[in-house]
Amino acid sequence: IEKLGEGGMGVVYKAHDETLDRVVALKFLPPSSNATELDRARFIQEARTAAAINHPNICTIFNIGEHEDRQFIVMEYVDGVTLRHMLNNGPRILPERALEVVAGVLAALDYAHRHGIVHRDIKPANIMINAHGDAKVMDFGIARAMSDAATSVTATSAVMGTAQYLSPEQARGESVDARSDLYSTGCVLYQLLTSTPPFNGESPVSIAYQHVNEVPKLPSSVDPSIPTTLDSITMTALTKSPANRYQTAAEMRFDIERAIAGLPISTRPDVSP
Repeated sequence: IEKLGEGGMGVVYKAHDETLDRVVALKFLPPSSNATELDRARFIQEARTAAAINHPNICTIFNIGEHEDRQFIVMEYVDGVTLRHMLNNGPRILPERALEVVAGVLAALDYAHRHGIVHRDIKPANIMINAHGDAKVMDFGIARAMSDAATSVTATSAVMGTAQYLSPEQARGESVDARSDLYSTGCVLYQLLTSTPPFNGESPVSIAYQHVNEVPKLPSSVDPSIPTTLDSITMTALTKSPANRYQTAAEMRFDIERAIAGLPISTRPDVSP
């Protein structure tokens, strides 16, 4: 029907599913001419796994396929805009609203992680805000399904947008678990609060270096109106060592919901990365 957007992970169209007579989002991944049979099998397996999860804050995958050597995913169409669009084009997002959005993202991650799925590419471009204001996370399993070369921070196809939300272990090329998603969520929260990601640079590699080696400024030092409670939540998520971060999405969401309610949080206020 129309093109909705384009990025490092492919092109998305609004489409009509003639078989079931419904509007869907159709995502074509980048051309897979260099993909091996193992790559294709991995894509199918990851997409099947992601399609098996069903949660109000997750954009549902309906089907997968291949057309002219390009793999595609048929997904739930979300009537709304991406968080990236809101950050780039809308008015400043207030702290309480930022917390509500991130709480929705963490609800999705909690469900997915309990089902053994790590997203690996949490960023504003992969978070939709629907017409009711609810967060819907897209592209579960897709970062893993694509070849390592396509998602490497040093690859020519790598986009700055992804590098800004990489966990230190991703930047080092190490294996990741659910806590990597929590670091990326911390990056999103930081940007929602301050209007800028925790790290910027002239190249994906320079940004990755900062994720590994540098400590971001406290959100309240960027904007003094931000409560120190939100400093604690954000910096706990952005701790370099996974062992010192929030250990589960539910744990981070607990603190965020207490912050929304004006209650004390569980994380220590003097957290240091």
